[in-house]
Amino acid sequence: MLTADAGQRLAQALTGVRAAVGKVRLPLELPGADQARDLTRDLTDRLDDHLLPRVHQLGAPLLAVIGGSTGSGKSTLVNTLVGHPVSAAGVIRPTTRRPVLVHHPDDAPWYVTDRVLPGLARTTGPATTTAHGTPDPHPAGAGGLHLVPHARLPRGLAVLDAPDIDSVSAENRRLGAQLLGAADLWVFLTTAARYADAVPWELLDGAAQRRAVVLVVLNRVEPHAREAVTADLGRMLDARGVQAHVAVVEEAPVTDGLLPPEAIAPVEAWLRATVADAPARTDVVRRTVGGAVADLLTRGPHLADAILAQDAHNQTLRGTVAAAHDEALDQVARSTADGTMLRGEVLARWQEFVGTGELMRSLEEKVGSWRDRLVATVRGRPAPERVTHAVGRGLVDLITDAADRAAERSYDAWSHDPVGARLLDGLRLSRATSDLPERADAEIRAWQGDVLDLVATEGQGRRGTARALSLGVNGLGAALMIAIFASTGGLTAAEVGVAGGTAVLAQRLLEAVFGDEAVRRLTDTAHQDLRDRVHGLLRTEQDRYLALLDATDVRPDAAAALNQALAELRTVATEVLGTDDPAATDPAPHVTVLAPQPRTADPHQDENVWRRLWRKVRRP
Repeated sequence: MLTADAGQRLAQALTGVRAAVGKVRLPLELPGADQARDLTRDLTDRLDDHLLPRVHQLGAPLLAVIGGSTGSGKSTLVNTLVGHPVSAAGVIRPTTRRPVLVHHPDDAPWYVTDRVLPGLARTTGPATTTAHGTPDPHPAGAGGLHLVPHARLPRGLAVLDAPDIDSVSAENRRLGAQLLGAADLWVFLTTAARYADAVPWELLDGAAQRRAVVLVVLNRVEPHAREAVTADLGRMLDARGVQAHVAVVEEAPVTDGLLPPEAIAPVEAWLRATVADAPARTDVVRRTVGGAVADLLTRGPHLADAILAQDAHNQTLRGTVAAAHDEALDQVARSTADGTMLRGEVLARWQEFVGTGELMRSLEEKVGSWRDRLVATVRGRPAPERVTHAVGRGLVDLITDAADRAAERSYDAWSHDPVGARLLDGLRLSRATSDLPERADAEIRAWQGDVLDLVATEGQGRRGTARALSLGVNGLGAALMIAIFASTGGLTAAEVGVAGGTAVLAQRLLEAVFGDEAVRRLTDTAHQDLRDRVHGLLRTEQDRYLALLDATDVRPDAAAALNQALAELRTVATEVLGTDDPAATDPAPHVTVLAPQPRTADPHQDENVWRRLWRKVRRP
């Protein structure tokens, strides 16, 4: 039995699930994403419209939602139950555009607030009628919820006329399904001619999954076909596992929107008995809540899987961009360490600065004064700024070319991915940004300044200070840059090629001033600084793509939060309802056909008869 304490415990667990579902975002257009979004909306509606309101207030009136296909007679049934036209019935489709909820006047406080169906605006009072005395099928503000208090309904019961489940209006179909999801009792109308149609059975299959309490009203049945049609419907319900009561309404004339009272007597008797019988009412609440919780626990993990699929694809797209730009960074790092930079203008300017023959000959002489000769040889050469300028231009070109290739690889990978292509729609990201050369030039100038600071700092307090001053900080800085471009490539003087000899020459020059260990430390520090600066430039280029993914607001943590909330709900449901499956204690599906019943006397019936007669007299 569901006690108030049990209801509060369930409410707390369900509130956690609702919070987790509220954080779900499914922005990427993956296969199955539309279905996952529908599932998100459906779970949200079930929690907001039914489960949370019901477990918070177990003693609230039962809500019987009248659903069914177009023209099945839903509004006529509601009008006849009340004994007065309160919901539009006619040939215009869709008939029910604005749902009508009829309740006993004493139960109004339950429905005038947003306790149930909080997303629907309320209007109250008698139904708006046309000149013929029938409800206006298109009241102002269609799509909200119109509340009609009427003493004909017993206390503790509300009846809601829902839009057609097969309406030509997609919004009507969605609203009809939402309202049925809020029901404590499903009163499902079909006709003898349409009970085997596919659309009603899709809804009844959903009722079976939720173990909902269902009354199937088989309307407009010819007396001679009653037994055969009822038996066939019962077999179909059993075959699909739908536990239901069945009420048969035989073909009868409709007068002023109402059937003869005796035609719907079995329906009214069942509704009244369910409300009046405390154990029966408690069983309805238990079954409905248990079935809805079980359905939530079954379908919730599918939503978590959809979240994980979104995150996985998000990470895949990020990975392609990161890989392209990481490769660009590695390429720049290789090209600034394997001698690639020691050619063209850089090599020419370095040779202008240091020459080749004199220095190489002085290096080959095995004499103790070679350092002094080396320094003397350098004096009088062209300014080293030409070398640093050439290095700067070469690095800017190298970085821009690598960034272009990374952008092209990223664009190509995303263009061949449906999600990536949608994100790229209308954007030109296949090349590096137009201001990259300017930004790269600024970074390289800053790096060269740091290189000069390194050699200036290293030269202070050393025996080689005089030599360093004679060469100049700029000259030593240029030499360090040249040494960097081959220091990690393993080039030696024995290697063939001018570039190798040039790098060795720069290294020997630095060693003449600072010593071997200091040169290794300087080259490592300067090269890492260069790599870090290039990484920053490429990261900015990469962020153009990543910003597109960031804007989609994929939330990978939402899956873990949802799974945790569902696990907590399962634990509470097991303790409160006494089983791992909150609805598993229900008996095996079976169908009960209601016997004809005499209709409960209506204290307003005589008055209604006279009103109908008076309207007939007044009609032209």
